[in-house]
Amino acid sequence: MSSLIQPMPWRHDAPTIGAVSLAHGLSHFCQLLVPPLFPWIGAAMHLSNTQLGALLTVFYVTSWAGQAMAGFVVDRFGARLVLYLGLGMLAVANLGLALSPGYASLLLFMLVAGLGNCVFHPVDFSILNQRISTSRLGQAYAAHGISGNLGWALAPVFVVGVTHLTGSWRWALAAAAGVVAVVLVGLIVARTTLDVRAAPATRQTQTGEGAFDFMRLPAVWFCFAFFLVFAFALGGIQSFAPAAAGQLHAMRAEQVAVCLSTYMAASAVGMVLGGQLVRDPQRSARVAGFGFGVAAVMALLVGLGSWSAAAVPLLFGAMGFSSGMAGPSRDLLVRQATPPGATGRVYGVVYSGLDVGMAFSALVFGALMDSQQYRLLWVAVAAALVLLIASAFSMRRSTRRAAPVAA
Repeated sequence: MSSLIQPMPWRHDAPTIGAVSLAHGLSHFCQLLVPPLFPWIGAAMHLSNTQLGALLTVFYVTSWAGQAMAGFVVDRFGARLVLYLGLGMLAVANLGLALSPGYASLLLFMLVAGLGNCVFHPVDFSILNQRISTSRLGQAYAAHGISGNLGWALAPVFVVGVTHLTGSWRWALAAAAGVVAVVLVGLIVARTTLDVRAAPATRQTQTGEGAFDFMRLPAVWFCFAFFLVFAFALGGIQSFAPAAAGQLHAMRAEQVAVCLSTYMAASAVGMVLGGQLVRDPQRSARVAGFGFGVAAVMALLVGLGSWSAAAVPLLFGAMGFSSGMAGPSRDLLVRQATPPGATGRVYGVVYSGLDVGMAFSALVFGALMDSQQYRLLWVAVAAALVLLIASAFSMRRSTRRAAPVAA
C-alpha cells in the first residue's frame, strides 16, 4: 500500500477519482429515474401512490439484501468486475422498465435494478481506499458524494425532459438505459484506473479474525442506524415530498421536478463546503448536526408555510445545501469505524441502512400522499432530520470508542 506511505502524483489519483465518481453518479441517476415519472406511469397503468411507492420498496429491499453480500464479494474477488456487473444490470433494468407491459413486470425490473444498485458503495470505497493517497481521501470522498448528488439532480430533468420531447415515459427510460451502456463501455476502456487487489484470503487466518468479526463493533451498527434514518428523510424528499409541495403551493409538474433537481444540485454544493469544514475530524458531528437542523427548519417552512410556486424551489435549495454539508462527515466517521481488510464488508453493511430507510419511507410517504396528508408528510421529513442530529453525535461517540479497536 504505497499510497499510505508516500502520496502518489495527481496523475495517478485523478483518473481513479473521476472514474469512480462517474460510476457513483450514474448509480444515483438510476435511483431517481422512476419517481419523477410517477404521474405518467400511474396514469398509464392506473396505479395508486401506494402501488407506485411499492416499486421503490422492491428496489431498495433488493439493494439492501444485495449490498451486504456485495461487500463480501468485493473483498473476495475485487471491485472492478463487480462494478461492471452492476452497471450491466442497471442497463438491462432500465430497458426492461421501458418495455414493461404491466405492473408485475415493473416490479420485476425494479428488482433487477436493485441488484445492480447494490454494488456501488462497497465497490467505490474499496477502490478509493486502496488506490487514492491518504492525504487526498477527503477530496476523493467529496468528489464521490458530489457526483451522487449531481446524478440525483440530473435524473428528474432528464426523464421529464425526454418525456415531454417524445410524449412517452417509456422513451425516457430507454434513453437512460443507453446512457448506462455508454458509461459501462467507457469504464471498460479505462479499466486500469479501477484496478485493485482483492483482500488477501490469508489475512483473517493469520490474525485469528473471522469474516463477521467486524459486526461485533457497536460503531458499525450506530452508523447503520444513522444511514437508515438519513435515508428515510431523503426517500421522502425524493419520492413524494415534491408532489406534496406541489399540492400545497399550486405548482405544475415541471416546477415540481425543478424542486428536486434544485435540492440535489444545492446538496452537491453543500458537500464542497462540508468537505472543507471537516478537515478537522473533531468537527464532524457538529457540522452534521448544524446542517440537519437547518434542513429541518426548511422542511417545516415548506410544509406549514404559504409560498408562491417560485419561492418553493429556493426552500428546496436551502434544505439541500444544509443537508449536503453532512456528507463528507458521515463518510469519514464510517472510515474511522472500519477495521483493516474489511472495507467492502463494513461499507456494504453500513450503507445497506440507506436501502432499508428508502424502502420503508416509500411505503410511509406513499400512504400519506394517498390520504392527502401533505402537511403531515413534511412534518415527518422534518422529524427525521431532527432525529439525525442526535444520531450524528451518537455515531461520533461510538466511532471514538471503536478507533482503538480498528487501529
